[in-house]
Amino acid sequence: MTFLDAYALVALVADEPPAAEVEEILRQDEARVVVINLAEAVDIAHRVHGITTQEVKAAIKPLLLGNALAVAISDEPQAWLAAEIRTKHYDKKTASLSMADCLLLAHGVTDGGPIATSDPPLAAIAATLGVEVVGLPDSSGNRP
Repeated sequence: MTFLDAYALVALVADEPPAAEVEEILRQDEARVVVINLAEAVDIAHRVHGITTQEVKAAIKPLLLGNALAVAISDEPQAWLAAEIRTKHYDKKTASLSMADCLLLAHGVTDGGPIATSDPPLAAIAATLGVEVVGLPDSSGNRP
């Protein structure tokens, strides 16, 4: 089971560099997205790429209905752990982790399974927490 971060979904919908790799994860693995990362992906796709919410939903909904992607719902243990991760690792200049990032990490710790991301600080913190990382290329092709 691989957890996709928000950028992985945005890349899929906006046809960014890691789109093919995200598609491969969806075909070969039990891919999951934390519900807050899903919301963040919709927001970013709309604000940054001009993709409407309806278009994002049209791309993601079949994946959910076809069981290629499942939504992970955060609960109290993940909330506490996410807060602890952000308190310990957040740095405005070097590790500007969003709460969505921290919940993704918390699920990686509590549920097991790697996280797929192109975010270097997120990947580095995942490694310190013992969470495996599937490094995706960012918009410039660089991997964490």
